[in-house]
Amino acid sequence: MPIKMRNKNAFTLIELLVVVAIIGILAAVGLGQFHTAQKRGRDAQRKENLASITKALEMYYNDYEQYPLVSGGKIEVGGGAIDWGDEFTDGKTVYMKRLPKDPADNFRYFYETDTDRSYYKLYARIEHSGDICFSDGPCNADGYDATECLPDATDKRCNYCVASPNESCEIED
Repeated sequence: MPIKMRNKNAFTLIELLVVVAIIGILAAVGLGQFHTAQKRGRDAQRKENLASITKALEMYYNDYEQYPLVSGGKIEVGGGAIDWGDEFTDGKTVYMKRLPKDPADNFRYFYETDTDRSYYKLYARIEHSGDICFSDGPCNADGYDATECLPDATDKRCNYCVASPNESCEIED
């Protein structure tokens, strides 16, 4: 009777389990980094959107010597609030073909001005906690009172602000 020889080219069960465990750990780390990169990407888009809106508001100010009205955290021109994603126009001049929407579906921007319309503040909600107070604009890790960037959440406050040149986003004590 012939003797059966073991195939020495095969992997043992222990070796396969070790490889699967290593792949699982690498995948978990990679997905975590991917999620963080997505948040940072949306935050960068938010900052860029607010910078674009700022330019449109300054063009409006050059025409009317005051900033647009506010209605529920939205820009109001000609008696109606402009939804984020719609055209920013006074009927004669198009200041922005499309007011940007927040890149996350459940977030939104928030606009504020005073009764004299002498200044404005634009707010957003930054997702990545490492970017909140290390950003290029004034910010508050706890959020700004009387702002609403997360309509369907418990903590609705915005935590990132960009203001007109004659105003500050700093919170007074």
